[in-house]
Amino acid sequence: MLVDIHTHTSHSTSNSLAVRNLTIAEADILFDSGMQEFCSVGIHPWQVDSFSEDMLSKLEVWAKDKRFIAVGECGLDKNSSAGFEQQLKIFEQQIILSEKTNKALIIHCVGYFNELFALKKKWNPSQLWIIHGFRGKPELAMQALKTGCALSYGEHFNPTSVRLTPTEKLFIETDESEVKISEIYKVISIAKGCKIEDLEAGIHLLKEAIMR
Repeated sequence: MLVDIHTHTSHSTSNSLAVRNLTIAEADILFDSGMQEFCSVGIHPWQVDSFSEDMLSKLEVWAKDKRFIAVGECGLDKNSSAGFEQQLKIFEQQIILSEKTNKALIIHCVGYFNELFALKKKWNPSQLWIIHGFRGKPELAMQALKTGCALSYGEHFNPTSVRLTPTEKLFIETDESEVKISEIYKVISIAKGCKIEDLEAGIHLLKEAIMR
């Protein structure tokens, strides 16, 4: 079974499970329905300007649902119209939510990796932090792994970074790509020098979430 840990468009198939990333508005629809779809929900750094306490309240309620696999994507982005301090405040509130609800954290990080690693040290979280869409060089990958973060790779990635990422810390995603998750697994397995079935890539995370 292939797990797509982060997608905006894909759906689960007979041989794959997708964790669809939802906006607050999309999650409103999903959780008011009987749709059986795994998802992650969070407040993206680009959405910080429209933040309200009601969003956090909704996330806390939704996190009790077995369909809710992870908090996010959330994080820090230098391209956001919101300032760093404002982004940081909302991100830390979602870190707290992740710990409180025992849900993994799906992280979006652009230009603030040193700050992210400092936060990881500060909070020392018990829940898994997954940096999604990771394209960084091996040096940055090593920094992230040393802090205990996991890395999620998509269509575009640094092969050396993939090779040095332990399988238990390696996740795979389509994000907004139209490439099938099976094709991304194939090229990741080649870069990693292993069989596709050796890539756990999230199956245990889903099992643990479902069994809670």
